[in-house]
Parts: sequence; structure tokens; C-alpha cells
Amino acid sequence: MHSAWLGEFMGTLVLVLLGTGVNAGVTLRKSYAADAGWIVITTGWALGVLCGVIVAQGFGSHDAALNPAVTLAGAVLSGKYDQVFWLWSAQLLGAMCGAGLMTAQYTPHWAATPDAGAKLGVFCTGPAIRMPLANLFSEILGTAVLIVVAGAIFSPGVAEHGPVAGLGPLLVGALVWGIGLSLGGTTGYAINPARDLGPRLTHALLPIPGKGGSNWGYAWIPVMGPLVGAALAGLLLKVTRPW
Repeated sequence: MHSAWLGEFMGTLVLVLLGTGVNAGVTLRKSYAADAGWIVITTGWALGVLCGVIVAQGFGSHDAALNPAVTLAGAVLSGKYDQVFWLWSAQLLGAMCGAGLMTAQYTPHWAATPDAGAKLGVFCTGPAIRMPLANLFSEILGTAVLIVVAGAIFSPGVAEHGPVAGLGPLLVGALVWGIGLSLGGTTGYAINPARDLGPRLTHALLPIPGKGGSNWGYAWIPVMGPLVGAALAGLLLKVTRPW
């Protein structure tokens, strides 16, 4: 049963379950974690990435991308695009299922939370200041940093011969933590189309009390920004990498 598709599905499910779970814990009323703040959110997402990568590898995805942008960057580097849409489907469905499980986990808390915008923020990202070009740039830059640093982590000189050999998943989690702390305050750092679009679709589909709209007018930015950033970073690595 192990396969790259199943690994991407399961890994993304775990990533989004834990990531949106920390959003819910901090945001929803009468949660013990209510108002714990940005440090808790970024830490929860970083640990979600770590757990998701390990699960993905355990279920058969050696690359453990968990992110359509990372899958695209890998295709740009390798020149092989035949599996891109197949893996994207696993990532999107996994993200939707992870968000669905999170919704069930916090069932009593939706009705206790009056703010519809706060509920939407549990599922998907939004700009701190709405300025589409600046928001798009934030997602492009954050994703490009993700791809470039991850490329360095898994380069032969680091992954095989350096002191961090074997610590790839932990380092990727730390990388996502760093991006969230340093660059995430502008848009909520989607840096992953499936992480944003999958839960947004779940929010739109599920009967969540008092949920309001799903902000589809903004939804293209956390999809296109990461894809553009990943493609540009992939091209940069392809041209400049020494390995």
C-alpha cells in the first residue's frame, strides 16, 4: 500500500491537522490555548511540518514535499513534470481531510466564537494589510526562501557530509518556523497552495456555525504566490547550484 501518492496524502493531512489545530487552539474561544499568540502558532506549524514529513516518508513518499510549490520546484530542477498534478491531488485532498478532522476536534468551540473572520483565519491565510501586490510578493519571497534553504539542507555537502546529516525533517521544520517568525506577519505565510486552498475549501463546504464567507477574492494570492516563488527559486538552484 505504500506509495508516493499515499505518503503525500497522509503527510499533508498530518501537517494541516496539526497546523490548523494550533490556529484553532489559539483563536477559538474557551480553548485552553486561547490567545497564546504568534510564537505558539509558528511553533505549532513547524512541528506540524516535522511530523508531516516523517509520516509522508513512512507511508512511501521519499521526497515528502507536502506542498505543491515544493513539488513544482523539484520538477523544475529535474525537468520531470509527469507526476506533478498527481502529487498535487494527494496534497490538496490531504489538506482538506486534515482541516476536516480539525473542525471535528473543535466542534464545541465554533458556536462559542462569535467572530466569523477569526474562524476563517483558523483555516486559511489572509493579509494583515490588504495590498495585493505586496501580499503576493510576501508569498513569493517566503516560498523562495523555503525552496533555496531546503535545497541547501538536502545538498550533498550538507546532507551527506555535514554535521546535520540525517536531520533533514527537523531542519525543514526549523526552516518553516524561521520563515513564520521573520516573514509570516504580513500574510500568515501560506508558502503552500494546498495548505491554504484545501482548508479554505473545507471551510466553504462544512456547516460551521456562524462561519461567514471564505474570502475567495484573496484566495488566488496564497496559491499563485508560492507557485511563482517556487518556480523562480527552482530556476535559481538549477542555474547556480554547485552539486
